[in-house]
Amino acid sequence: MPVPKSEFDDLRPLEFQEPEDVLDPDEMYTVYEISRLFQGLDPGQDLDPETEAILLDWTIPWMVYHADRFVFAEPAADDDPGLYGLAEDA
Repeated sequence: MPVPKSEFDDLRPLEFQEPEDVLDPDEMYTVYEISRLFQGLDPGQDLDPETEAILLDWTIPWMVYHADRFVFAEPAADDDPGLYGLAEDA
């Protein structure tokens, strides 16, 4: 159910980090690693599936919005995830 804004003491603008502030320009990452870095977590941190799904819900639209600042590498095997990194001109 919707909640009236008047019930909150602190409403802030929604702000996202820039890809260059999250990723190392010399590295390639899975979307799962990017989702952790985007939230300030270690890229190898274990997460429960529900938390990982929530992080991906935030990360994927962020990556699509900044698509022109990313490059993509095909995975080494069909069952491996793709890898993403910063574009040279990002």
